[in-house]
Amino acid sequence: MSDVLNRLRTVPAEVMDAAAYGADFAGALAATSGVVWKLERAQHFDEGDLPSYLAMVEGDWERAMELAERMRPGFRDDNPARLDFRRIRVVEEPFTPYLRWELALLAMRAEEGENGRVVPVSAVRPYEGGGPVPELVLFRPTLLYEVLYDETGRHVGARRITDPRVVEPCVPVLAGLFERGEDLRAYWARKRPASG
Repeated sequence: MSDVLNRLRTVPAEVMDAAAYGADFAGALAATSGVVWKLERAQHFDEGDLPSYLAMVEGDWERAMELAERMRPGFRDDNPARLDFRRIRVVEEPFTPYLRWELALLAMRAEEGENGRVVPVSAVRPYEGGGPVPELVLFRPTLLYEVLYDETGRHVGARRITDPRVVEPCVPVLAGLFERGEDLRAYWARKRPASG
């Protein structure tokens, strides 16, 4: 079971650029009800020209949070009642500036219906014999995306995996990590820096 996540990187898959992945993901999301899993491992991503992200990069935390608050309606729309979107966020401490910012936004997402949990790096170490576990979104036992990023952390697309012999064994692994995780809102309330 220890290689069940890392082998995702090498199994046959349809490689999609960011635009194709975005369209395919939107279609899958619209057609799905029930549990959707997301595993997020990297401690930094490049969010491009997202205003809140840019304010954080510039060191203006207050402005970053003001702009994040404007994103709440979108967070709410991302979590219709028919979905149970379960995010597993792997966290290393001390926080990178990016992770501090992202956790604040994920806490907002949780307030708007997302089901987020935090796990320490030690929780995924058993699955990292071949390197860090991949970033992934799992819709059902026949649809998983390994989300791809370049060396700077900018999103560049995904690998679409549909073989149930590959995807299905990931579900109990993700469920186990989620069960061990701490509620994201509680974690952020406990760990957030005094200034934010």
